[in-house]
Amino acid sequence: MQNSRGAPSCAALRLVGAAPREEVILLGLELVVILGAVVLAFGALARRLRIAPPIALLVAGALLGFLPLFRQVDLPPEVVLLLFLPALLYWESLTTSLREIRSNLRSIVLTSTVLVVLTAGVVAVAVHAIGLPWGAAWVLGAALAPTDATATGALAASLPRRTLTALRAESLVNDGTALVILAVAIHASVSATPVTPLQVGGLVLRSYAGGIGIGFAVAAVEAFLRRRIDDALQENVVTVLAPFSAYLLADLVGASGVLAVVTCGLVMSQIGPRIGRADTRVQTNAFWSLATYLLNGALFVLVGIEMQTAVRTLDMGHVVIGIVGIALVTAVIVVTRFAFLFGSAAVIHLLTRHRPEHGLRQTNKDRLVRGTAGFRGAVSLAAALSIPATVGAGARFPDRDLVIFVTAGVIAVTLVLQGLILPLVLRRVALPADAEVEHELQEAEIEATKAALESLDRIAGRVGAGEAAVAHCRTELEAQLRTFRSEEDDDLDEEQQAVADSAALRLEVVRRKREVILLMRDERRIDDIVLRRIQNRLDDEEVRLLHD
Repeated sequence: MQNSRGAPSCAALRLVGAAPREEVILLGLELVVILGAVVLAFGALARRLRIAPPIALLVAGALLGFLPLFRQVDLPPEVVLLLFLPALLYWESLTTSLREIRSNLRSIVLTSTVLVVLTAGVVAVAVHAIGLPWGAAWVLGAALAPTDATATGALAASLPRRTLTALRAESLVNDGTALVILAVAIHASVSATPVTPLQVGGLVLRSYAGGIGIGFAVAAVEAFLRRRIDDALQENVVTVLAPFSAYLLADLVGASGVLAVVTCGLVMSQIGPRIGRADTRVQTNAFWSLATYLLNGALFVLVGIEMQTAVRTLDMGHVVIGIVGIALVTAVIVVTRFAFLFGSAAVIHLLTRHRPEHGLRQTNKDRLVRGTAGFRGAVSLAAALSIPATVGAGARFPDRDLVIFVTAGVIAVTLVLQGLILPLVLRRVALPADAEVEHELQEAEIEATKAALESLDRIAGRVGAGEAAVAHCRTELEAQLRTFRSEEDDDLDEEQQAVADSAALRLEVVRRKREVILLMRDERRIDDIVLRRIQNRLDDEEVRLLHD
């Protein structure tokens, strides 16, 4: 299912075999219901067994593959690339820390570009040694080179903020590099003409520059529309359309849809808090939290199902070769990742040892954790599935089914084994607790509350509040300040809504607090995570006041 440019075209889950339209629709509905039920049941089971939900969902998908209904399911790559990926990447980008990305920029750039190219090359050499032709070997290497943002977010959520942000940012960017390598490898395999360095350079430039440029453009349009829409539902429609528009526009011009979505999300993470309404943000957080949970869960189930499909396409001899390939490639990508993380750190230390250090340095413990958390996921599977079935004069793409089988197997092994090993590594290395967010959170709460107290009389005059309302609000703010300073739990939220006639005053106080924490974020005194945590509470309070 390729369009004229060789890019995936829009489609949904395919049901293999001829069937009446009504039967196809019914089967599609059954699949949606079953997927939802499996995500619910195995998600609950994972929490009960204290294992990472993606591992349980992957096993569930493999088990579902034995059912006759799911033997009719084929997962087109465009479902992952155009339905799942934009939504998941956009929410990951919106909720990551741009300040931490800046702090870890050198490491992120190296792992999302150099490491991806190195991994693709090493995997290609390894699998060529066991019999795969160079074209298929490079396609397999490109497919398995990038780590996966959704898997990282699901399996490594308990990591300290600095380490988790570096992993998430690497996963958000490296897909673009890998897909460029994949496009070059496929072109070289299906075309009779050789690929020149100039063509590769042009493809890289178009992919990166085009993707980033389109991401900025879509973010500008989104911000423009949201500033002029005075309805929470309509504003959220704009938010939902943004990632898919960015991906499709980038795809139309041959740029990186991944980078377009990530850029759009990162830009909106900075300007979104200034332009949105409180009720819009409450709806946005609720919608995207639920939507990405369902999409993420369904994606892992579908990967498990695809493993079954991949096995059925091979004879026993190729299955044996594939199992050897899975073990070999898994070992190669793990060793390459650890070697690069520690080797590049040693080289950088030699080159910069006489220069003053800026910011916090990563330790060997950090590198050990980052190396263990190099999960592969759905993007790798989508890349493998996007391999054309035929080349040139109609001949089959060499070892396409074997490439898909090895890709699915490596994804499963990295998710299960590394997902189970990561908690053990974390306990062993005992990374220091990340207390910075809590410190910044308390600092921001105190400063915002003090600013609100100082502005109380002026605000009261503007909204026409009486002395009783001012006195009541001042008492509440002073109680909050004492609570924040004593680092006690905030048990005063319900009491803060006691007097209805102070609603207008309290609304302005909430807005004043928001202005202060936004300023602190812009001055880089607090992190985006701190901003969002306080803003979520302020948004809840504002929505509650508006509807009292």
